[in-house]
Amino acid sequence: MTDIKDVLFLCTGNSARSVLGEVLVNELGKGRFRAYSAGSQPTGTPNPFAIDLLNGLGYDTSYVRSKSWDEFSGADAPVMDYVITVCSSAAGETCPYWPGAPVGAHWGIPDPAGAGETEAENREAFRVAYGRMRQRVEAFLALPLGRMDLAEQKAALAKIGVESEGAA
Repeated sequence: MTDIKDVLFLCTGNSARSVLGEVLVNELGKGRFRAYSAGSQPTGTPNPFAIDLLNGLGYDTSYVRSKSWDEFSGADAPVMDYVITVCSSAAGETCPYWPGAPVGAHWGIPDPAGAGETEAENREAFRVAYGRMRQRVEAFLALPLGRMDLAEQKAALAKIGVESEGAA
C-alpha cells in the first residue's frame, strides 16, 4: 500500500468522537492515511473537552473544525477510501453519495459531550471515548489492507467496531 488512503469519520455534530478519530488517524497513520471528519448537523465548533484532551496528549489540533459532510460529497472533494460513522444517529441517516464507493463501517462510541454533571466527569467521559477510539484506530491501522479485498476490509472494519464495544 504505497498511496495515501483517505478516511472520513462521521457523526451528527462533528465536535467530539469524529474529531478524535480524525486526529488519531492523522497522527498514528501519518504517511499512510489522511483523515477528515464531518457531521450531518455540525455544531460549528469542536468540543473544548476534545480539543483540550488532544492538545494535552501532544496532538496537533490546529486544523480541526466542525464541518458539514456536504464538503465531502462534491466534485472537488477528496475521494474517500473509508467512511466510518461513530454515532448511532449518523449511522442511521441517509448519507450523501460518496464518490469511489468507499468501504463503510460503524464504530459506535457513546457521546462524551455533556455526559457528566461536573467538569471532572465530562473530562473523564472524553478520556473514555478517546481510549475506545484509539483502540479502534490502532486495530484499523494494523490491518493488512493492501492484501485484503473490499469484502474482507468491510468485514474487518465492522469487527473492529463490535469487538471493542465494551472496552474502555
